[in-house]
Amino acid sequence: MIIDCHGHYTTAPAAHQRFREAQTARLKDPKLPPATPGSISDDEIRESIETNQLKLQRERGGDLTLFSPRASAMGHHIGDEEVSAAWTRANNDLIKRVVELYPENFAGVCQLPQSPGVPIANSVHELERCVRELGFVGCNLNPDPSGGWWKSPPLTDRHWYPFYEKMVELDVPAMVHVSASCNPCFHATGAHYINADTTAFMQFIQGDLFRDFPALKFVIPHGGGAVPYHWGRYRGLADMLKRPPLAEHVMKNVFFDTCVYHQAGIDLLVRVIDIDNILFGSEMVGAVRGIDPQTGFHFDDTKRYIDALPIPPADKARIFEKNARRVFPRLNALLEARGK
Repeated sequence: MIIDCHGHYTTAPAAHQRFREAQTARLKDPKLPPATPGSISDDEIRESIETNQLKLQRERGGDLTLFSPRASAMGHHIGDEEVSAAWTRANNDLIKRVVELYPENFAGVCQLPQSPGVPIANSVHELERCVRELGFVGCNLNPDPSGGWWKSPPLTDRHWYPFYEKMVELDVPAMVHVSASCNPCFHATGAHYINADTTAFMQFIQGDLFRDFPALKFVIPHGGGAVPYHWGRYRGLADMLKRPPLAEHVMKNVFFDTCVYHQAGIDLLVRVIDIDNILFGSEMVGAVRGIDPQTGFHFDDTKRYIDALPIPPADKARIFEKNARRVFPRLNALLEARGK
């Protein structure tokens, strides 16, 4: 079985975006009527999925995608807590409808109603709703809800602890995933995403989060940002900071996906990072949608890169399936209930 741990609903029907536009319009003119989610039919959802994510999943040989709202559109910096909560709920409800229509192909991962300056404890209710009521298996946690200005404490700060406590209680991991950047210094997908991945890993080195939460699990996407490429730097910094070796201090709790869009990058990822810490992911349909002129294949057809690795089939099976089932226990339980 091939499980893609990183997929986003980047092709949601137009009525969903119109709801967001109505929200933002009312921020500029409070006299406008309150925004309400648009009416979206099952057929509209089917068309948006079957001509995009499902079509590519089948063509590329995937089986199941962990599916979450469009990351760049989470927009936690837009509006206030009430606006973010309404937008988040609409996004997660839409993901639930996709999963209901295609239960064999998608499992839900939720967005959170984060807002700058708002306690993360206020996001606990939506996580619990999505996991207990909607059957989701994980969440996306934004370490920078300010949108590129980095006003939140490090992920190791006690500011985040109420949310971590609920993650452990529910036995769900979080993908560390920022949203859009409103800072012109940082292109969203080319800089802000990779910066956040790298920053999160360094924060984990500097703190003692996993001493306090030994069962907590994070997926750092986009291949871990700059981390695998600079692995010696991070091992050396851990030593200089009198931290334990990374294998003990961080890597029992942190995992990287394979959203790295060339063969050499995947080759390096697998040489540097232990196989047990790598989960297959494509971010499809996501940040890079074009065809690589050097290969003639889509950049985000990441299964091809794993297939080409000179590693034993058993190791490929860990990347494609077994690691995801271990990191996402609720997904594993869901699949086992189906006899898979």
